[in-house]
Parts: sequence; C-alpha cells; structure tokens
Amino acid sequence: MSGKKRLVVLVVEDQHPDYVLIERSIKALEDKGIKCELHWVKTGEDALDFLYRRGEYADAPRPNLILLDLRLPGMNGLEVLSEIKKDEKLRKIPVVVLTVSESEADMIRAYDSGASAYLQKPTHPEDFEKLLNTVWEYWRVVKLPE
Repeated sequence: MSGKKRLVVLVVEDQHPDYVLIERSIKALEDKGIKCELHWVKTGEDALDFLYRRGEYADAPRPNLILLDLRLPGMNGLEVLSEIKKDEKLRKIPVVVLTVSESEADMIRAYDSGASAYLQKPTHPEDFEKLLNTVWEYWRVVKLPE
C-alpha cells in the first residue's frame, strides 16, 4: 500500500476491551505517519448495514480491510463472512478473522468461506498488541483494492 493511500478498516467486534486494543494499535500507526481510518460496529447485522450503506451508515466509506470476530450477538462472524463473499461488490475486501475460537472447524469454515487470514486472539494484552502490529505491518505493504 503506498504512503498516499489510507487504510480504511472496519472492525466487527462486540468486546469493548478488544476494540480498545485495536484502536490503540491504529493510533500507534498514525504516529508513524501511516494514514488509517477506523470504523467499529458491534454486531453482524451492523456490519452488513455498514457495508451496504444502509440506515445510519448511509455515508459509510468502503473499507479496504475488515477485522471480523466470529462470536457476535445475533448474526455470527461466519454468517457475515459468507454474506460478504457472496456479494460481487464486497467479495474483494480482505477479511481477517480475529477470534478467541480454538475450533479447527471454525478455522476451516472461515477459510472455506473466503477469509484472508484466521488469527487467534492472544489472552494477554501485550501479545494481542504484538499480533495487531504484525497485522498492520502486513496490510500496510499489501496492495489492496479500492
């Protein structure tokens, strides 16, 4: 990703402490001069409303990266992922599953549904921050669709 582009990230995460860690890691990137725009929704339904620009999200930007938790209230992350990858306009957006799930079946379903990566959330905040820094470094250099 060139320095002129902005990383627009949609975080689909119902746990506030996890979102705070993600937000903090994004702010650290901005301190290094990497332009980021972070958006947060707490449910799968809200994620789809954001992506389809419905209701309160009518003016939402198109993300070029989605961080998706699997365990969400209502529509779960695997259902959201499946909907994203079925849609011609959304399917090119990389989706990184970021979850506490240790289930091999969840991992297989995520990859079968089109996940770009499946990452397990570490239990310690310091390890979670290191993981996030690795994620940002990778997606900073990858060429992403507009």
